[in-house]
Amino acid sequence: MKRRSFISAAIASFGVLPFMSGAASALNEGRAKTLIDTLVADINKVIASGKSEPSMYREFERIFARYSDTSYISAYAMGNDGRRASSKQKSSFSKAFQGYIARKYGSRFREFIGGQLEVKSVKKVKQWYEVKTLARLQGQSPFDVTFHVSDRSGKDLFFNMYIEGINLLLTERTEVGALIDRNGGDIDKMIKALKSAS
Repeated sequence: MKRRSFISAAIASFGVLPFMSGAASALNEGRAKTLIDTLVADINKVIASGKSEPSMYREFERIFARYSDTSYISAYAMGNDGRRASSKQKSSFSKAFQGYIARKYGSRFREFIGGQLEVKSVKKVKQWYEVKTLARLQGQSPFDVTFHVSDRSGKDLFFNMYIEGINLLLTERTEVGALIDRNGGDIDKMIKALKSAS
C-alpha cells in the first residue's frame, strides 16, 4: 500500500480523542497537538494488542465512532446526494461508512509499527487548527501530513487531513460518489454495497 493511502487510512479510521470534552475553555494549540499525540498512541495500542484482524477491525470501528466527527465526515462523504437522503438513510450510511473505513484500512495498520508522527507546527485557521507533522515510517523517507482539528461539535475532534496536498475528505467523497453511480443513484443500494465494500 502506498504511503499516502496508509496514512490517510490511519487518520480516517481513528479520528482523535476528545480532550477535555465539556471544558469551558476553547480549543488551543496545546490541545490540538495533544490530540495528534493521542491519536498515534491509540493506533499503536491496537496494533500491539495481538488481537486477530477481525477483532482489530471492531476496535477501529469503535474508535472511529467514538473519537471522530462522524456526522461531518459522513455528510461530506455523501456529498450532494445527502440532500435527498432521508434521516434513516443518513443514519444507516454513517454506520455503514464506519465499518467500510475499518475494513478498508484496518489490515494495513501493521505498517505503522515503529512509525512516528512528529508535530512541526500548530496554527489557528478561522475556527479550527492546522497541525503540520512529519511522518516517519520504517524503510521510507519522511513526508508531510497536515491535520485539521475542531471543537465545533462540542468536543475536540479531527475532521480532515492532507497528505502531501491530497485531501482525504475529497478522496472519500469521490469513492462514495462512484459507488452511488454504480448503483444507479439508488442510495439504499449504495448503502447495502458499502456494507460489504473494502
